[in-house]
Amino acid sequence: MRKLFRNMLLALAAICASHVPAAAQLAVGDDAPDFTTKAAMAGTEFGYSLAMALRQGPVVLYFYPKAFTSGCTLEANAFAEAMPQFKAAGASVIGMSNDNIETLKRFSREECRDAFPVAVAEGKTMIAYDVGKGDSSYASRTSYVIAPDGRIAFVHSNSDYRGHVKKTLEAVRKLAK
Repeated sequence: MRKLFRNMLLALAAICASHVPAAAQLAVGDDAPDFTTKAAMAGTEFGYSLAMALRQGPVVLYFYPKAFTSGCTLEANAFAEAMPQFKAAGASVIGMSNDNIETLKRFSREECRDAFPVAVAEGKTMIAYDVGKGDSSYASRTSYVIAPDGRIAFVHSNSDYRGHVKKTLEAVRKLAK
């Protein structure tokens, strides 16, 4: 009976999957999917809304796999160091991973150096932005620059964290011209 039930579930999953279109990375000019989620900055939890953030100017939305891993820590440090330049260009930055809010509170203090918020990337947000990393719950390292009108202005996806800050800052500066 158990085997029959398992086979039925597998068959149903295959049918459902065949009717779901494949996700494609968002492209420049696409509307950025709106979302709200839990976020943390300087160790303090708050509600984050992309729509509200866009009212203040462009948003750099960067997804990273896991807080406190070597590449993600170095990337957070690099964004923190560049925050004066992002602010001068009128942009805000938010990092997103599938970590829980307690982990993100610590990460916001220790690695983001209280300079910018990090937020919980729920499954639906990861799907909407096409940043799922295989079958895992980790996000791929992908950066989006979202213009104040809610459209994607720049996309950079690369597992090497080192280009994300420089390239997103260049894209933000182009928007400011």
